[in-house]
Amino acid sequence: MGNKAIKMIIDVNFIMNKKISCQDGNKDNLRERVKMKNNHGYKYTFSQGAFHRASRVGQNWSLFLFLSITLVFISLIFSRPLMAQENQDKYLVEKLLVYVEPGFGSAEAFSQAIPFVTFVKEKEQANVLVEISRSTSEGQEVFKVKFTGQKELAGKDYSAEFALPLNPEPELLQKELIRTIKLGLIPYAGRTPENSKIKIRLEEEVKPTAVVDPWNFWVFSLSTNSFLNGEKSLSYNSLYGNFSANRVTPEWKIRLSLSGSYYRNSYEYEGMNYTSSSRGGSFRALVAKSLGEHWSVGSFVNVTTSTYQNIKLAASISPALEYNIFPYSESTRRQLRITYSLDLGPAYYREETIFDKTREFLVRENLSLTLELKQKWGTISTSVEGSHYFHDFSKYRIEFNNDLSIRLFRGFSLNLYGGYARIHDLISIAKAGASWEDVLLMRKQLATSYNYYFSVGISYSFGSIFSNVVNPRFGSGSSGFSMSISY
Repeated sequence: MGNKAIKMIIDVNFIMNKKISCQDGNKDNLRERVKMKNNHGYKYTFSQGAFHRASRVGQNWSLFLFLSITLVFISLIFSRPLMAQENQDKYLVEKLLVYVEPGFGSAEAFSQAIPFVTFVKEKEQANVLVEISRSTSEGQEVFKVKFTGQKELAGKDYSAEFALPLNPEPELLQKELIRTIKLGLIPYAGRTPENSKIKIRLEEEVKPTAVVDPWNFWVFSLSTNSFLNGEKSLSYNSLYGNFSANRVTPEWKIRLSLSGSYYRNSYEYEGMNYTSSSRGGSFRALVAKSLGEHWSVGSFVNVTTSTYQNIKLAASISPALEYNIFPYSESTRRQLRITYSLDLGPAYYREETIFDKTREFLVRENLSLTLELKQKWGTISTSVEGSHYFHDFSKYRIEFNNDLSIRLFRGFSLNLYGGYARIHDLISIAKAGASWEDVLLMRKQLATSYNYYFSVGISYSFGSIFSNVVNPRFGSGSSGFSMSISY
């Protein structure tokens, strides 16, 4: 913003929808300079501004419902005590009691204009004292306002000053006193329960996207890697490539990804040669639009080909809707997202499947519940997801995943990962089955009714502290550098 002054408004919103705004007066006649300085020597200057869904089959979906309710219950167990403890640490006083030295302004006017504090008549009752002094300098009248913390707020002192023309009108003086006192009391109010009723915003708001960017907020990534290994009787080759394009703003999230892979093994034993290979590729896209602090709408697009999964080509488009119980603006601290999507698209198979299909049109719905809590001691991320095909409700999947990271000391964390899935939706498995070679080399997908995983690890992260989640809708990514060790 260069040298432009920051113009700010303080809105105090109460349950009764009472809104009080303090804005500038006549800027042609008002020349002001407001400075705040705390007892640590830091200064703050503000110029010419006011501070101011889903069907079920038997007990399987009952299990899904049970897991969903359990997840919500867990969120209430973890979030409420943590929030309560956090509030206990944050609030120094339950109520801000302010005493203003008499002689300047009206106590009734102060009480009416600054309702997030209580003005008292005796110094001994107050936990904040406000003293006002007046002097003349360079043809102006300079008013100094000193804020002194008492009792629980002792040692938290600030000062502010503003200048007005000589002999200012009483109305102008009172308006500036109210604005300056409100400004000075904000740091104290932030330590009381009243802070939830105070909002600070720019009078002339500048959006994060209101900058000159030749790339229009697009970030592109291109990567490729290969691995070659061999000896006299065997060789192994692999090749992988990926291209991605992402554009993330507070209103929109666009993620595009194109990838491909190729693996080949060759063996020679007792005069016999055996070669095995697999290949696959995918295109994935997400476009999501913000609909306020709780709702988002979007769509996924997936195109896949895979020799391992017996898929010649499968494509789907998936409109999706997401609701976050907590506001998205609190995503750096807590999220509880409910996401519903509907997949529609054709699938073509390389070999006839165990269900005698070489191609079909599939419709599947998905419902997921994800809880993320981020506290000083670490993070918890847990999710439950269910899906099924509409042509056969017995073809379903339920997944439960957990991620716990505990900070042992700065940058160093203990990580625990685990998950379990009940699987009854593997409809692309080849009818011809798999050879021993395919099984041992994992070249074809095999039928299973479950899978699980568990991991324990430690990680150490370092680098820039200026990390910011801009748009957490439909999940969020991470950035930075990390080193991990897991077993």
